[in-house]
Amino acid sequence: MNTNQVTFSRVDSAKFFRTLNKRVNAYFKENNIARTGNWKLHLKTVIMFSLYLTPYFLLLTLDFPTWAQLLFTILMGIGMAGVGMNVMHDANHGSYSSKKWVNKLLGSSIYILAGNVYNWQVQHNVLHHTYTNIHGHDEDMEAGRVLRFSKHAKWHKHHRFQHYYSVFLYGLLTFNWMLTADFMQTKRYLARGLSYGKFPGKFKQWSNLVITKVIYVSIWIVLPIIFMDIAWWKVLVGFFIMHYVAGLILSIIFQLAHIVEDTDMPLPDDTGNMKNTWAIHQLFTTVNFGTTNRIINWFSGGLNHQVEHHIFPNISHIHYNDIAKIVKQTAQEFNLPYFEYKTTRKALMAHFRHLKEMGMKPSYSV
Repeated sequence: MNTNQVTFSRVDSAKFFRTLNKRVNAYFKENNIARTGNWKLHLKTVIMFSLYLTPYFLLLTLDFPTWAQLLFTILMGIGMAGVGMNVMHDANHGSYSSKKWVNKLLGSSIYILAGNVYNWQVQHNVLHHTYTNIHGHDEDMEAGRVLRFSKHAKWHKHHRFQHYYSVFLYGLLTFNWMLTADFMQTKRYLARGLSYGKFPGKFKQWSNLVITKVIYVSIWIVLPIIFMDIAWWKVLVGFFIMHYVAGLILSIIFQLAHIVEDTDMPLPDDTGNMKNTWAIHQLFTTVNFGTTNRIINWFSGGLNHQVEHHIFPNISHIHYNDIAKIVKQTAQEFNLPYFEYKTTRKALMAHFRHLKEMGMKPSYSV
């Protein structure tokens, strides 16, 4: 990752963000509603945790045929992704509740998703939300040598086929959290002194990381092997299926918001300065999709309203459908882009077209 400082322009002569922020604040004030979650989010929390944990406890305590066990692991994967998008995500942005302890508690749900709070908040809240789509600064743009998301990344021959094999790798996202990413991120972030809020200290973070990983493996692998009357390898297969389903859902949802053909992937100039202000930068680098689809709106935790989320990350996703009208209208008034795909299918096609283009040898890329 590039450690050079990036500075966004402070010049917004038309005062886009000031106008937008004033209108959004007025919306909440006039309707007398809080910017955080309400009963709709609380109900969704119960449903998502139930999808994730109920099959787990049923498998531990009762005997089921193999087909039912397989179905339960898939259901757990869906619930796992649902908890991540709807509960953990809002809580770690501080938008789930007005009470800090509630956000901290529910933000900690990432531990049962195989992740780590400190790492996630630095990568997502600090690096991704600040430096969205900036190569060398936004880690969501980094995929090592395996995938090439940006024209600024180094090209390798195998990238020619990435629009075919990428989808198979996407399912490994949460495995990566569990096995390698968290350890490498902790080492890297602590060395750089990065944090979201109070710096945790090296001993505290390493202790937290190791202990929570041991507990995670004990809950999801050791206990099922002990209590379930099935072969150990079947437990591992079920564990893999659960993670793969969750990883595939999470990866695709996040990719459709930024790694598509319409979004910009700008670089700072030689002095580290960006062309646009931070808020306007978000409009050029972020896209919405499937916002009229009630199922996508409900299950994705508002991550299909990525434009609204990136400009107002401290507002709960349950409000995005309403404030989207304000954001879109304001962007149009100021002649700024507001990227959106009407359907999720169109966003998927745009994502894989982008992967295909990035997989072409640079000298022949269009």
